[in-house]
Amino acid sequence: MRYRTLGRTGIQVSPYCLGAMMFGAIGNPDHDDAIRIIHKALDSGINFVDTADVYSRGESEEIVGKALKGRREHVVLATKVNGAMGEDPNQRGTSRRWIMAEVEHSLRRLQTDYIDLYQVHRLDPGVELEETLSALTDLVRSGKVRAIGSSTFPASAIVEAQWAAERRGLQRYRTEQPPYSILDRGIEREILPVTQRYGMGTLVWSPLAQGMLTGRFRKGRDAGTHRSGLPFAHYRDERRLDAVEALIPLAEKAGLSLTHFAMAFAVAHPGVTSAIIGPRTMEQLDDLLAGAGTTLDDAILDEIDAVVPPGTDVGRLDMAYNPPEMQQAALRRRPPAERTAA
Repeated sequence: MRYRTLGRTGIQVSPYCLGAMMFGAIGNPDHDDAIRIIHKALDSGINFVDTADVYSRGESEEIVGKALKGRREHVVLATKVNGAMGEDPNQRGTSRRWIMAEVEHSLRRLQTDYIDLYQVHRLDPGVELEETLSALTDLVRSGKVRAIGSSTFPASAIVEAQWAAERRGLQRYRTEQPPYSILDRGIEREILPVTQRYGMGTLVWSPLAQGMLTGRFRKGRDAGTHRSGLPFAHYRDERRLDAVEALIPLAEKAGLSLTHFAMAFAVAHPGVTSAIIGPRTMEQLDDLLAGAGTTLDDAILDEIDAVVPPGTDVGRLDMAYNPPEMQQAALRRRPPAERTAA
């Protein structure tokens, strides 16, 4: 497997990163089976594993920790912080108070002394960037964390964080983890140019568009719900289904399954370091590994561009970044008393 440098960290990682979101109660609750899947991925040359504290409320980290016993030094291990881990309002977010507490919990669950890449899972608008970066800087200086990154940040926040780090002499985010697939190409417009400008590594999630690019979801067919049991709206989005129908013959023309076709696209962009795969079963992992090393020529990439133009999102990914102003009406409306012009 040809490894790639993670931004300017000097760390070498595989083009496929094993995502552990589906290990635990939300996906595969069989720890022994999940550990076998992790070992198979490592034996196949994948050296990059990504999880998060919030995945199955810590269970995913526990599984990964057990799987890496005796193999830890050969694995680039990434996890995240921000999601709610309890009913206490301070058991979430990116305050110094929570980061310093939760990193210890993650280290314990992962059974390790250090985390190679510690990522802020989502932007926390209620916390100053300097507050978060200061806490993360202390973790790097203490040796508990090797590098820090962001996940699903808007371009403006990525730039602001880089400026804040330089201004305050703090550690800067070395990576960004955004959603990216043939159906979700919006990051080509601003995110990828920004990460390339700042020398950041980019590990993209959902390269199969949450299963839509496996061929399971077809127009006019009822494929049920997402593997997590959630009936996400984009599985019924006619625009996304139409795009899938147009992509299937392109994959067949290239002599590839739609899954291998989609994965090859995700790692073809020069700004993408690694694409996160999230198998729930050994069968799914085997299929993904079978397509490793697949490349698409310029003619096929041009045909993909004709179906989904560069920088375009077909519909909207349910889990993509959504600014607070889009979620809370009060943030985009003046108080009634101020709405009338003088």
